[in-house]
Amino acid sequence: MLNNNSDEQINAIEEVETKLLLEGIYQHYGYDFRNYSYSSINRRIKHRVNVEEVNTISELQAKVLYDPKVMNRLLGDFSINVTEMFRDPSFFKLFRDLVIPKLAKLPVIRIWHAGCSTGEEVYSMAILLYETGLYKRARIYATDMNEDILEKASLGKIPLDYMQKYTKNYQQAGGEKEFSEYYTVHHDHVAIRSMLKENLVFAHHNLVTDHSFNEFHVILCRNVLIYFNNQLKTRVYQLFNQSLSENGIICFGNKETITDHTALSFFNELDSSEKIYVKTTKEKTKT
Repeated sequence: MLNNNSDEQINAIEEVETKLLLEGIYQHYGYDFRNYSYSSINRRIKHRVNVEEVNTISELQAKVLYDPKVMNRLLGDFSINVTEMFRDPSFFKLFRDLVIPKLAKLPVIRIWHAGCSTGEEVYSMAILLYETGLYKRARIYATDMNEDILEKASLGKIPLDYMQKYTKNYQQAGGEKEFSEYYTVHHDHVAIRSMLKENLVFAHHNLVTDHSFNEFHVILCRNVLIYFNNQLKTRVYQLFNQSLSENGIICFGNKETITDHTALSFFNELDSSEKIYVKTTKEKTKT
């Protein structure tokens, strides 16, 4: 007769179940979450177990593999959708003071927002470029792995209740106009003005599996890599290095800790508090 499982045994079983679920998702749907931080991904899976009213991760796996609707709901759980307009105003203030003068020297500006979520920070960057006279020569590529989130982002609709906080963020970030000039108010939401959408491209891209698709002067990937394990972080650092132009700027989130030797060989620090780096120009050792 088997003894009752201890907490330690249950955790070990759940770890096996989690690995099997992630492998099944990769094999069946092509989404690769196998190198996400275990604690983060496991927490999101357990949330979906409760919502779907199943008893185990194995039961959830069966539903995910046989029902794409369940997979879509789980994908929503896995998506990193923590965002707001001018999130961390100190970052946007520093970007205005430190990075904008460098971009002003370029005839064309290409910016990549990797993991753009619902687009609030993309529109924030568009406003910043508009106020500094650079928007007309800029193209902002906003990508995410979740196509439903991308569709929402492209609409540029934001709940009206959020605007008081976003206005305060904008002002703290050094905004120069009335924030209300950049949107129109509807019943329960605001719509970003069309002038700020003209040079935006929203596109599907998965940092885990996809490759470089352009050469950029700026890449923003703020507080996304905190959900990845070290192996995946190294892969993404290499992707960003391949995607940056000479002297290109990369902006990580202030919650990121950049200690990976690969990252430190690719990027030189410009600002430690906001984790802004420039692509190094030093010659790499050939293999």
